[in-house]
Amino acid sequence: MTTPSRPLLTDRPDLSVYWDNHLRDAFEEAAANIYPPMVEASLAHVWMLDDEGILPRVRSARLEKGLLELWERITDGRQEYAFDGSVEDPYYFMEQQLAAACGISTSELDVQLARSRNDLDAGAFRMVLRRQILDQADLVLQAAADAAELARRHSDALIIGFTHRRPAQPTTIGHVMGGLAEALLSQGRELLDIYAEMNVSPLGSAAFTGSDVPINPQTVADLLGFDSTFTSSYEAVAGAEHFMRLAAAQARICATGARFSRVLLEWMTFGWVATPDAYTQGSSIMPQKKNPVVLEHMVSMAGAAAADMSATYANINSGWYEDSNNATTDVQKHLWRASDRVIRFVRMLDGLLGEFTVLRLPDKAEIVRSGATTTSVAEALAVAGVPWRGAHDVVGRLFKSADPTAWSREQVTEALAAGNISADLADLVLAAGTDPGRILDRPQAGSPGIKAVTATADLATETARALAVRAAELRAGIDAARAALLERAQALAAAA
Repeated sequence: MTTPSRPLLTDRPDLSVYWDNHLRDAFEEAAANIYPPMVEASLAHVWMLDDEGILPRVRSARLEKGLLELWERITDGRQEYAFDGSVEDPYYFMEQQLAAACGISTSELDVQLARSRNDLDAGAFRMVLRRQILDQADLVLQAAADAAELARRHSDALIIGFTHRRPAQPTTIGHVMGGLAEALLSQGRELLDIYAEMNVSPLGSAAFTGSDVPINPQTVADLLGFDSTFTSSYEAVAGAEHFMRLAAAQARICATGARFSRVLLEWMTFGWVATPDAYTQGSSIMPQKKNPVVLEHMVSMAGAAAADMSATYANINSGWYEDSNNATTDVQKHLWRASDRVIRFVRMLDGLLGEFTVLRLPDKAEIVRSGATTTSVAEALAVAGVPWRGAHDVVGRLFKSADPTAWSREQVTEALAAGNISADLADLVLAAGTDPGRILDRPQAGSPGIKAVTATADLATETARALAVRAAELRAGIDAARAALLERAQALAAAA
C-alpha cells in the first residue's frame, strides 16, 4: 500500500507555519484598516517630540517628511499592503515603509521613541472605530427620521396589532413606525455616547506605564482630535469596555431591525403594504411569486452581528486584565466587520422605509372579526362602573359565541344579565365592539391616537435632527484636527 503524502502545513513555503497560518492572514485583514491611522498618529507623535524639544529638529523634520509621503500614498490610493514575510505586522510594516521613505535604515528611526506598539495600536483602533461609529450613527438617525415621517403620514392607517403572533388590538401603521423611530433614536444616542468613551486618547501610555521621556500626551490627543487623554495608563492599554459597548450596540441595532423586518414581511404577506421589486428575488419555478428575501437576509445578518458580539465578549473574557491579544488585537476584526454589516443593514432598512407603500389595509369588519376590539368593550364597561374582571368575563363569553360583527342586542343583553350587569349598557357594548376606529381619538400620550402619534413623530424628528447635528459636529472636529495636523507636519517637514 502506498503511504499517503502528508498534507502541507503552509501555502507559502517561504513562511513558517505560524507566519503563514496566522500572521499573514491577520496582516491582510488588518493592514488596510489600521495602517492609515498609525501613520496619522505618528505624524502627531513626531510633531510633539519636536515641539517638546525631545528630538533634534533635523531628525524630527526628516521623519515628518517621510510620514507625509506615506500619508500621500494612502490618500491617493498608491499604498499597497503586501505581506512579503519580511515583517510580522502593520506596526513593523509602517516602520519599514517609513525608513524607506526617509532614506534611512530602520535602526535610525525615532518614531517609536516613548511609544509602544501597545498604545499605538490602541490609539489607531480607536481612530478607526470613532469614524465607523459616526458612519453608523448617521444612518441610524436618518432611518429614525424616515420612520417618524412614515408615522406622521400613516397616523390613521388602521391595522390589526399582534401579541404572541395572535390578533390582539387595533393599532395603526403610524403607531408602529413611531415606536420604531423611538428605538432607532435610542440606538443613535447610544452610539454617540460610545463615541465619547471611544474618543479618549491612549497614546503616551506606552507599554502600559507611560515613559520617563518628558512627552506631552495631551498635545498628541489634541492633534488627533481626541476629546481628552487617558487618566490611567494601565486602563488605556488593558481596557476593553469601549469594545464591549460597541459590540453590544451593533448587535442591538441589527436585532431591532430584524424584529421589524419580520413584522414587515408579515404585512407584505397580508397585502397591507407593497413588496418593493428591488428587495425581492423571483421564484425559480413559480412565476407569480416575488420573494422579499432581503428581509430574511436581514434577520440572518442580525444573527451574525450577535455572533460577532459573542466572539468579542468571549475573547475579552478569556484575556487577563492587562495588554493581551485576546482583549485588544483579536477583537478588532469582529468590530470592524460588524460595523460594515451594520452600515449595510441600516442602508437596506432605510431603503425599505423609503419605498414603503400602503396597499389594502384590513377593513373595519376584518379588524372586528379578529377579536381586536374586545379589550375596548371590556374597558368601556369598566369606565361605566362594571368591575374589570366581571367586564372581562362577560366579553370573553360573548366572543366565544361569535365575533362582534355577529353580536345581536339579545345576545349582549343576555350576557350582561348573566354577569349581573345592567342591560342599559348593551348599546355601549355594541358600539365599542364594532368600531376599531375609536383608537384614533385616544388622547393618551404614546397611544395610537392620531394626535398622540403625530406628537411622537414630531418629537422623533426634532430629536433625530439634533443628534444628527451633534454627529456632524463630532466629524467636523476630527476632520479639522486632521487638517491642522497636516499643516503643522508640512511646516515641520519643510525644515528637513
